This record gives sequence, structure tokens and C-alpha cells, in this order.
Amino acid sequence: MGLPSTKPYLLRAIWEWCCDNGFTPHIAVTVDSRTRVPREFVRDGQIVLNLGPGATNKLQIGNDYVEFQARFGGVARDLSIPVGQVTAVYARENGAGMAFELEDDAGVAEEFVTGLSAEDPAPDEEPPEPPRPDAGRPKLQRIK
Repeated sequence: MGLPSTKPYLLRAIWEWCCDNGFTPHIAVTVDSRTRVPREFVRDGQIVLNLGPGATNKLQIGNDYVEFQARFGGVARDLSIPVGQVTAVYARENGAGMAFELEDDAGVAEEFVTGLSAEDPAPDEEPPEPPRPDAGRPKLQRIK
């Protein structure tokens, strides 16, 4: 067994950086059977979630799961996301943050993101659609 993953620590650090600097933290998630999110908002197996303090209740970014409550269509829902399914954490306003490969038994690779953007879903509105394949890809720089 290798070293523990740095991913949950990086998620917490980028979340805190966003909040400290007045940005809105978002996470991109690849949904699997262990991911508890409102399935009606999942698009192409992915969902983008606003983790801002105004959009979440009881947020816990643990070493294994990101858990919180959020409102969708005015209804409070409990969400639970395995940390391994988080593919990015970033500031909505400028796209600064980190992207991650999906974790497997071998561990995780982190990449710095420069240029992600997403619309800020208000707590009672649908999350944004994922970018279209023809919309271009963000430029990523691998950090070792």
C-alpha cells in the first residue's frame, strides 16, 4: 500500500483559498454508483456542484467523502461524493484550481487548471451543463 492520497488535503486547501479570496468554490464530479447526488442533474455521467458557504449546509470535506446538504428546486438534499470521484476543484469566477485524474488503486495525479469556467448555479437552480466536446479543452500543466 502506498502513501495516503493528497487529494482531500488539496480539495480543502483550494476550497479555503476560494472562500478567503471571495471566490465561489465548485467541484466537478464523475458520478458512479457510490456517488449520492440528484441524478436528474447529472449530464453525461458528470455533475458540477457549488460548494460555497451560501449554497451548502453541514459541509464536510473528509479524507474519503465530501458530504453536505444543498437545495435543488427548493428541496434540501443530502449529498455524498467519494473523494476519488472528484475530477476538479476550482473558483467559478476565474477557473483557478486543480484537476484530478480519477483515483484507482495506484493513487492520484494532480494537475493545475488554468481556464476552467462554469456558471454559478444558484442553490435553487439547475447546475450548468458540462462543456460540449467541441468547446475546447482547458490547458493543463502537470505538477510533480
